[in-house]
Amino acid sequence: MRRTAALGAAGTLVTGTLIAGAIAATPASAGEHHSKPGSAEARGVKTAAARAAKKGIDWKDCPADWGLKTPIQCGYVTVPVDYAKPNGRTIKIAVDRAVRTGGKEERQGSLVYNPGGPGGSGMKFPNRITTKAPLWAKTAKAYDFVGFDPRGVGHSAAISCMDPQEFVKAPKADPVPDTEADKLAQRKLAKEYADGCAERSGDLLPYMTTPNTARDLDVIRAALGDKKLNYLGVSYGTYLGAVYGTLFPGHVRRMLVDSVVNPSREKVWYQANLDQDIAFETRWGDWKKWVAKNDAAYHLGNTPEKVQAAWEKLRATAKKNPIGGVVGPAELTGFFQNAPYYDSMWATVAQVWSAYAAGDEKPLIENAGPDLKDTAGNIAAENGNAVYTAVECTDTKWPTSWKKWDRDNTRVHQQAPFMTWSNAWMNLPCATWSAKQQKPVEVKTGKGLPSVLIVQSTRDAATPYEGAVELHKRFAGSRLITERDAGSHGVTGQINPCINNRVDAYFVDGKVDAEDVTCAPHATPQPGKQTAKATAKGASGLPVAP
Repeated sequence: MRRTAALGAAGTLVTGTLIAGAIAATPASAGEHHSKPGSAEARGVKTAAARAAKKGIDWKDCPADWGLKTPIQCGYVTVPVDYAKPNGRTIKIAVDRAVRTGGKEERQGSLVYNPGGPGGSGMKFPNRITTKAPLWAKTAKAYDFVGFDPRGVGHSAAISCMDPQEFVKAPKADPVPDTEADKLAQRKLAKEYADGCAERSGDLLPYMTTPNTARDLDVIRAALGDKKLNYLGVSYGTYLGAVYGTLFPGHVRRMLVDSVVNPSREKVWYQANLDQDIAFETRWGDWKKWVAKNDAAYHLGNTPEKVQAAWEKLRATAKKNPIGGVVGPAELTGFFQNAPYYDSMWATVAQVWSAYAAGDEKPLIENAGPDLKDTAGNIAAENGNAVYTAVECTDTKWPTSWKKWDRDNTRVHQQAPFMTWSNAWMNLPCATWSAKQQKPVEVKTGKGLPSVLIVQSTRDAATPYEGAVELHKRFAGSRLITERDAGSHGVTGQINPCINNRVDAYFVDGKVDAEDVTCAPHATPQPGKQTAKATAKGASGLPVAP
């Protein structure tokens, strides 16, 4: 689950034309029956997949403005908006691919990727072949790398909830409320945002669900000509994979999920976000220790307590007088949360902060403030946030009582002040959501599901470790690789031979260990400008699990 600021405080995410439409009545068929055998959706997805298999994908050079250079190719797969009505309204899902590097005898089909969100585009995944990314060289010999924009995202019938330029304007209000009036103002913004989603994209909202995206994934599989799906999902992409594996267990060939969303119905999505707040606080603490340890480089405090005090001072300064007129507490939180998200951002965030402390505001303004000239980027950011909101709000029933939201977030804020209220305001549109909220899939093992490989770090902020444990319990025969004492989100992108070698063995040879494996952590980031060579050297000495 990816977010980069607070909604209303307001939010941006990862990565558009708009689909206009009045609020549509939501029929019972909008997905609440999921794909139980014999259900309208189950019949609909079979129909759509059969059509896609017959039609295939008309691969061509990608449009120039997509930023995807040859030899990457692009195309579309047509899917029903409502799988209970496969002959009804359709949308086109954008897909792209880079062809495998190996010979015919090495071919194992396509590897389809989702990076998370909800709202993330997977279209850059084929670049891992064209740029010869070393971690994926062996897998690239066997598979075409396939990315796609999920429904509502980017080039796949993009949805919108507000004007993108307004969405990125800054400074927003401080997400941490001082008064009841502050809370009331944020509640009003959240309601306005939910209403904007209904007004601008209401005709798609009832169908913006994880189960429908999983069905789209099965239609993509069929269009690719693959009898079974090979899948790599990160962050929210793990939940998409878990739902796909539940609805289509016999269609899975190989599935790797990395940094796992807790699939429990009790967690999706309200409780998952509260759990995330606490995990972020833990990883924020890890980063503060690192900054303190490297005080000679950054001069921000030689103890975590001093670093925290410096953060609070920065926050108070920005609240009183937004830095550069645009960077207030909300924008600071949006930028600084990159550090607990990704180890690769530890040095960058510290460097930007250190420069500010030394009197240079420019890096902080450029990194934390909006760029109103980047209209394409702003459209993508607003679209990503719209999809995040639409999927999480429509997937499940959210509390409608403000008293519950207030009580729970006030309580969690006491132990996790870094991100709790930012997260609360980002998700609060779900309390007044217009589309019918559905019941999450009960994730479980079904007939034909092969061994799923689960990879997770113990100190992940965005998707706490318990999510991997829960999915491991639910998917019989799965294997869990744990990276201990680490917390970067997206483990398979890190250089750690203990993990990298097992990923290759799984995708290339279908091999998993006889038992679960615990790996030592990848190399700790170094201050200053870290090079790939230095990182690789630091990780190469790690012990490899037996």
